[in-house]
Amino acid sequence: MIEMPRTVEINNGVPSVPTFSEQEMDHRVKRLRQWMEREEIDACLFTSIHNINYFSDFVYCSFGRNYGLVVTQEKLTTLSANIDGGQPKRETFGNDNLVYTDWQRGNFFYALSMLIKDQRRIGVEFDHLTLQVMDAIKESLSGCEFVDIAPGTMKMRMIKSPEEHALIRDGARVCDLGGSALVEAVSEGVPEYEVALHSTQTMVRAIAHLYPDVELMDTWTWFQSGINTDGAHNPVTTRKVEKGDILSLNCFAMISGYYQALERTLFFDHASDAHLQLWEINCEVHRRGLELIKPGARCMDIALELNQIYLRHDLLEYRTFGYGHSFGTLSHYYGREAGLELREDIETVLKPGMVISMEPMIMIPEGMAGSGGYREHDILIITEEGAENITSFPFGPDYNVIKSTPLN
Repeated sequence: MIEMPRTVEINNGVPSVPTFSEQEMDHRVKRLRQWMEREEIDACLFTSIHNINYFSDFVYCSFGRNYGLVVTQEKLTTLSANIDGGQPKRETFGNDNLVYTDWQRGNFFYALSMLIKDQRRIGVEFDHLTLQVMDAIKESLSGCEFVDIAPGTMKMRMIKSPEEHALIRDGARVCDLGGSALVEAVSEGVPEYEVALHSTQTMVRAIAHLYPDVELMDTWTWFQSGINTDGAHNPVTTRKVEKGDILSLNCFAMISGYYQALERTLFFDHASDAHLQLWEINCEVHRRGLELIKPGARCMDIALELNQIYLRHDLLEYRTFGYGHSFGTLSHYYGREAGLELREDIETVLKPGMVISMEPMIMIPEGMAGSGGYREHDILIITEEGAENITSFPFGPDYNVIKSTPLN
């Protein structure tokens, strides 16, 4: 039997152009190591996409495989699968990468034991690891103590740097472009997927222009019409747009693992009186929410005040989720800072540097007047004096009733 290597090093190409400056990445890792020292953690093993991206600038695509990032006081090493070749090393801050092969099951855990040898108190993400993976880690690192680092690292990510703010602003502008492209693609009889494709392609091209060295992945648009607007994350379908339809615009731009979003309620050709009334109420909530986002405000207090507007209109029962959440690395699709959400049970106080959305939604069930899902969505950066709204696409009935174009 031929014995195949369990780990290899792949040195293909030259390091990629980093997303952030060396000073920015050094600062992140330095903060992490200082925190590790205070918590007496010998090594951190990250497995989530968002934390690996935040501390190493590498965004993995798992396809059922395990990935990791091991940080000690001396080293920062990504651990990737052989199927990815040299790409993880090229993308990793510091370019230290170990590859595990597919020749034998359990090679990921074997590779872990090579990277974590003398350390005994190990930090892992309890909110990300399955029981099966955790058991395998314990077996490969026998004698170690494991502590949860997810809450601590979440707090590190909650305050964004000026470099992060600059990238997030660019992403918000890309979303605005995607929104405009979506509107121009809407017409009677066009299927949802065609509208979404036009918007998505516009955003991908814009990102490629702004960031010519970036990997282009996971930017997309959801466009929903009619009953399909009842869920915020409903996928596109073949349903065709009809006059009088309620529509939902959802543009998501991803730049180096950082997500931004734009969401708007639209109507095609016209909106009924019942729809207009409900739309205006949701816009009232949205406007007040934008006013409430400022340093010193508690997340729960914002949610509770906005609830009162819905209560006055007997609509609170139709609210479907919280009023907003953090934005940053992979915040929307893969994981977000759960401690920074505008919900009734979140006591977090807003601070300068945080990035958060305002996105109220109500869903009126089929059979009721004005049925459909209504939502608006802006992104704000908390400043010392208040908040900077970085979303420019307008909202409300005065702007977003798309007129049908007569056929020639």
